[in-house]
Amino acid sequence: MIYLNNAATSWPKPEGVYQKADTSLRQLVGSVNRGINRGSLDAAMAVLETRELLASFFNIREPENVVFTCNATAALNLALQGLLEAGDHVIISSMEHNAVVRPLYALKKMGVDFTIIPCAADGTLDPRAVEKAVEPRTRLICLTHASNVTGTIMPIFEVGEIARRHHLQYLVDTAQTAGEIPIDVEAAGITLLAFTGHKGLLGPPGTGGLYIRYPDTVNPLIYGGTGSNSELPGQPEIMPDKYESGTINAPAIAALGAGVKFIQETGLEEIRRHTLMLTGMLLEGLRQMPEVTVYGPAAERRVAVVSINIRGIGAGEAGAWLAEHYEIVTRSGLHCAPLAHRTIGTLATGTLRLSPGYFNTPAEIEATLAAIRELIEVVRDA
Repeated sequence: MIYLNNAATSWPKPEGVYQKADTSLRQLVGSVNRGINRGSLDAAMAVLETRELLASFFNIREPENVVFTCNATAALNLALQGLLEAGDHVIISSMEHNAVVRPLYALKKMGVDFTIIPCAADGTLDPRAVEKAVEPRTRLICLTHASNVTGTIMPIFEVGEIARRHHLQYLVDTAQTAGEIPIDVEAAGITLLAFTGHKGLLGPPGTGGLYIRYPDTVNPLIYGGTGSNSELPGQPEIMPDKYESGTINAPAIAALGAGVKFIQETGLEEIRRHTLMLTGMLLEGLRQMPEVTVYGPAAERRVAVVSINIRGIGAGEAGAWLAEHYEIVTRSGLHCAPLAHRTIGTLATGTLRLSPGYFNTPAEIEATLAAIRELIEVVRDA
């Protein structure tokens, strides 16, 4: 099998992630903050270690302000629904995922307004258009770090400066970049950072989180038992308990920590060098095929996400053919990002997405290109 669907979920994971998941499920028998038994204390220490690893990874000064959720979608919903009130205005780009768009449409019924800044056909964003959209009611700028359709890397530092100048909250969705592109919340002026564990961070599904610089501005979405201040009827204000009601998934969070450790030991520069090389190979080979339309910018301006269409065959059919004949795993459709597809002109057709990861090889990219060339011949002869 050739796995080219890392933009959805990375695979395989580092061996240390599998080992940590297995041992944690067997040994972390307690619940965090639920008792002083050895199992509960071990679970709490494992979660704390991952929290501190992530804080260091993103240059977050307060590890307790890293809140664990089940994925980036939950983190984005916490940020948007917990922060925004009737009368607030939000600025987003036309490349955002439905994890941002759908909560905002729901909030619109409650009096929250938002402006969508059009991106270019390759997904690139002009920061000047963002600043022009700022108005007195604007409270938040929300921006994906990289598109899950075209891979286009967004100018988060330039937009962060705009947020600083206008004293705005700044939410960045790092689902496609964490683990491949360096992210520094201080340098970028990020006040809210959403991440997922199961993609570039190489952890298991069901993990993710939100960094909240100003916890007093964000209300919880879920209220309940935290194991702290249990004598009070109201939700505790201490961090991270304020946002972590219920029993959190300590074994999965511990395994996520193993993924972050692997990235730190390997080095982000090395990971980016490898994925950039694979993406460059893929783009160069695809652009030599006249029947293939490639979307998005040059390799150095994107993460390892490549969307294409092949003349004479639908994206879904192409993906099924590659899977059936060569066990090449891709993803076709709208990728939960119809705004992005409208931007690049593929809303009616969707695209076939190829997303290599760190564990893919040049030989696998060559084999994929050969398979696509064969598919083109099959379509031509049909």
